Amino acid sequence: MTTFKVNAIITAGGASSRFGSKNKLLEKIHGKEVIRWTAEAFERSNVNEIIICANPAIMEDLKKIFSKNIKIIEGGTTRQESVFNGLKVCKCDYVLIHDGARPVISPEDINRAVEMTIEKHAMTAAAKTIDTIKEVENGVITRTISREKLYNTQTPQGFEYNLIKAAHEKFAGDNFTDDAGMVEALGKPVYILEGSHKNIKITTPEDIAAAEVYLSCREGNCPSFSRPAGESANT
Repeated sequence: MTTFKVNAIITAGGASSRFGSKNKLLEKIHGKEVIRWTAEAFERSNVNEIIICANPAIMEDLKKIFSKNIKIIEGGTTRQESVFNGLKVCKCDYVLIHDGARPVISPEDINRAVEMTIEKHAMTAAAKTIDTIKEVENGVITRTISREKLYNTQTPQGFEYNLIKAAHEKFAGDNFTDDAGMVEALGKPVYILEGSHKNIKITTPEDIAAAEVYLSCREGNCPSFSRPAGESANT
């Protein structure tokens, strides 16, 4: 049986400008940093090596949080540059790329992504769009877009290593918002792995509260919510 080596690149290069004065990846949930929740899920998965591409401002913090089994390198000025920096130090057959600010990802979902990546060579986790989508121009709705074929793209995204490296080399200097888009631009198919709406990306302080609940449930400590006296289930 052929054994493939799979690396994970975790992006941590952002400035967290929408979160506030503190880098969101260092914010704690149940006493553990957001980035630690994310990385530990990968440590418990079938990934062979983890590389964190970090904002220089938090590199020393990350080195204190993680042991030497996780490689911490300097990210770039854009997400695309950060991932490319990570790809340059990878030695693998396949690679998963994941947002450091998505701490609710489970080891089981990571393993599903690994399996699909090996089978299809290019994939992204994505959740079916559940909201009605409107196209707006100058504050006025111009049309309602059918959501039947719409998905909200998430991470992890997984690729055959040579494929994603070739995409980054070809589009170096551009500013793609995700790696799947780069592979699409090469004319290669990218497959969907049904994701969970719980796989949220921490962007604002309000997202921390949601992640606290989701992570409690993931660890088997789902909080119970009592209904106010006199309130029915159909209220």
